[in-house]
Amino acid sequence: QVQLVESGGGLVQAGGSLRLSCAASAIIFRHAAMNWYRQAPGKQRELVAGITSDNKTNYRYSVKGRFTISRDNAKNTVYLQMNSLNPEDTAGYYCNAKITRWDGRVEDYWGQGIQVTVSS
Repeated sequence: QVQLVESGGGLVQAGGSLRLSCAASAIIFRHAAMNWYRQAPGKQRELVAGITSDNKTNYRYSVKGRFTISRDNAKNTVYLQMNSLNPEDTAGYYCNAKITRWDGRVEDYWGQGIQVTVSS
């Protein structure tokens, strides 16, 4: 059974930091591109950051220079270090694993989400 389990969310003041973690099932982690999405109330889910299986990263423009995504393949875990948080970062954050199979099929797996709230 594939599982993604997020941790590390919570309430923080503007300018503060949080680190999110997502522990994934070993069966998928090694070959998956790992992503963090977020969704604020009344808004669409948006990609925040991603890291490929060979450690290429990409970031949403609004978080560049503040957020850092990384992965530890030995622990099957992906991290999102979030610095200089502001109230606009308040959202539910979701871990996503994306696997492209040999025949081109793309499989998506999602965590249950974790709340990040930034107070002004």
